[in-house]
Amino acid sequence: MQHFSPKKSVLAIAITSLFCVPFGLAQTALAQSAQTSQVQDEKPVAVIVTGTRMQNRSATNTSAPVDVISAESLQNLGVSEINQALSVALPSLNFPRPGLTDGTDTIRPATLRGLGPDQTLVLVNSKRRHSSALVNVNGTVGRGAAAVDLNTIPSAIVKNIEVLRDGASAQYGSDALSGVINLRLRQDRDGGEATASYGERITEYDYIPSAPPTGASWTAPATSRSRHDGNTSTISIWKGLSFGETGYVTVAAELKDQKHTERAGWDFRQQYPLVNGAFDPREKNFNRFDAWYGEPQLKQSTAFINAGETLAGGVKIYGWSSYQRRDAISAGFFRRPLQDQNILAIYPDGFLPKIAPQVDDYSATAGVSWLAGEWDLDASLGYGKNKMQFTIKDTLNRSIGPSSKTQFDAGGFSYDQLVFNLSAVRSFNMPEFSSPLSFATGFEARREGYTLFAGEPDSYRFGGEKLANGSPTAPGAQVFPGFTPANASNNNRSAIGAYIDLETNLAKDWQASAAVRAEHYSDFGNNVTGKIATRYDFSKEFGLRGSLQNGFRAPSPQQQFFTSTATNFINGVPFEITTFKPTDPAAVALGAKPLDAEKSFNQSLGAVFTLGKLGVTVDAYRIQLSNRIVLSENLTAANVRNYLTAQGFIGVGGGRFFINGVDTTTKGLDIVSNWPMLTDSVGRFDFTLAGNFTKTEVTKVPQTAQLAALTPAPVLFDRINVLSLERGQPRSKINASIDWKLADYAATIRATRYGEVLDPGTTAALDQTLSPKTLVDMEFRYSLTKRLKLAVGADNIFDVYADTRLPVLNTTGATSFSNYSPFGRSGRFVYARLSYSL
Repeated sequence: MQHFSPKKSVLAIAITSLFCVPFGLAQTALAQSAQTSQVQDEKPVAVIVTGTRMQNRSATNTSAPVDVISAESLQNLGVSEINQALSVALPSLNFPRPGLTDGTDTIRPATLRGLGPDQTLVLVNSKRRHSSALVNVNGTVGRGAAAVDLNTIPSAIVKNIEVLRDGASAQYGSDALSGVINLRLRQDRDGGEATASYGERITEYDYIPSAPPTGASWTAPATSRSRHDGNTSTISIWKGLSFGETGYVTVAAELKDQKHTERAGWDFRQQYPLVNGAFDPREKNFNRFDAWYGEPQLKQSTAFINAGETLAGGVKIYGWSSYQRRDAISAGFFRRPLQDQNILAIYPDGFLPKIAPQVDDYSATAGVSWLAGEWDLDASLGYGKNKMQFTIKDTLNRSIGPSSKTQFDAGGFSYDQLVFNLSAVRSFNMPEFSSPLSFATGFEARREGYTLFAGEPDSYRFGGEKLANGSPTAPGAQVFPGFTPANASNNNRSAIGAYIDLETNLAKDWQASAAVRAEHYSDFGNNVTGKIATRYDFSKEFGLRGSLQNGFRAPSPQQQFFTSTATNFINGVPFEITTFKPTDPAAVALGAKPLDAEKSFNQSLGAVFTLGKLGVTVDAYRIQLSNRIVLSENLTAANVRNYLTAQGFIGVGGGRFFINGVDTTTKGLDIVSNWPMLTDSVGRFDFTLAGNFTKTEVTKVPQTAQLAALTPAPVLFDRINVLSLERGQPRSKINASIDWKLADYAATIRATRYGEVLDPGTTAALDQTLSPKTLVDMEFRYSLTKRLKLAVGADNIFDVYADTRLPVLNTTGATSFSNYSPFGRSGRFVYARLSYSL
């Protein structure tokens, strides 16, 4: 917030008091439990599996930075999303929450180290997770990317999350340019927990209203607005079951019901046609907060199961499976009664069209591991599918006229992945080295499929209706025209790869590793990557580590085969834009080519300090990316249309397509420090201070000879997209947190400072710099009994918002805040959570 509000301050103080009172109670009533608490709270050193294939490698003894986020950390916040939990735990991970962006309102991308959402590999139990079917095509961070939706995995099934902050293509294959996120599942034979939580947004925000037209009978009511919305109920459960002597089955389920939030500004525009040359009397009392701009409405059901058993002879079988259904509703821009896109006979007061995707996500993996002599072997087969189908509600097809329906099936798309893995690991005793040489080799075969299916005819067809001036009306469902039969496709590709991975201690204090991987893709060809990494501990208190590697990311089927016609707004003006496949003849006429792989060269150098119980890591990195795949500009200039017409593409009003050709250099620094403190009388404290400082520079943008020959030559990748890569994410992010525990009491307080971000415009005059902001979260927990625990808290307790958007950028009044805000635009979230141990 940009102004002082006594009412808000009183609310913040009241919430804060929830945390202060129990501290005093704990000191007086529970001091006698301190010694027992200290013993119970000693935390073991985490053993990790990500980034290494050596057994018993600890998180504090790695040649590359690995963060371990516990299941408890995932739970101790109000918004129960894995993406959000990672965002507050890791300063190098960002999770913006865009709005008015079609399907991206429902499936939101996260980024690591300032790169793209699809340049981080996601694993589940060290196996590749399938991505979402959605490719982000609107103006947000991650435009043009199709990434894994981490929110399809319930936090209840997660034992911990390991995040490797280093490139790892040579170890894991495509996508691991910025790092690897590995979700390790529970393997419990007993125990469990049932949790119910409820929260809502209690907030007040500023907006800057534009001046209404001259002579208007309406004026802005205020410059701030209070809201109680976003009510969210979540019920989750996990339970460990046993069978046989060693078998385990861990099941988890989650139900989530979230109401939408509204953070729109005041719509200053004329709404109704003039009546005898004067404004319609209805203008005065019209509800001008007429847009949804915030969190979508959401109903979500998720189930997950993980199981395993050790058979005779040490053979281990394992498997897991999941299903999620997500029904969401978000909105587009309000259509005013007087607009040509409206039919007064259907919507006399205008309409707010709704986009209602249904997302179904499935996965199943089964595997077996066994010993063959000195070899530890593992084979697995995994399948995953994500399907997104769009229903467009409270809308119309203007070209059909008054008989138009108001709800349409607009079609959708799906992505699926089938992966077979075979790996073999063994150790060789090498007298020259101080530890055995770990030798790992493996093979992976993968098939990926992408299907795009059409909507019903009325969702996309032109019905023949014309305006009074004879111009044709807009075809298709307003806000989201359906996919046409010409858009529909069913495509697949295959890839095979093999790797060798070596790791050892060359000397007692010197570890080293090397990996090489070769892959063949059926669409773009071959790729070879390699990595070397090392660490030298000069003493128990100080060590240096570093790595060199090249990596790659294969073009996704979503980028290769997605195509549609949709409404896009450029400086407030709507355009009907075709997104072409790169191989579409119209795109080829503009210079498009089949997509190739992105390439990277990563360098890192870090230091590890251990000063008593204080641990500090400092890691610098440089990531050079070449041939990045991007979505081109909306090519709507008249000379482009004329050129396409001259090439025989009649009626094509403009287009965009995916293309290789952007080169970037990202430099950054990660600093992480942890300090546990045990006291005699007030319990255990865990202090964490971490920061990420990163800068990306675009060094090359794509061009085509065909477009360069036009006068004036249209820009294929303009300043908005360049600046989005360079400054669309904070160049600094600092997290600080304190976890406290004493007997039955516990609390968490964390602060996250987001650095400066640029909301880029089409010209420098339309740029807006978003100033740094700090968000504070607090939670208090109390064990009512040995099994029952209550938590109350608030995320963003001081109700901080990004800088209010300037009127010149908010041409409809709807978008009071920028989509480049790194923490969204929802304000304070107050919640309570009740957990029962089973």
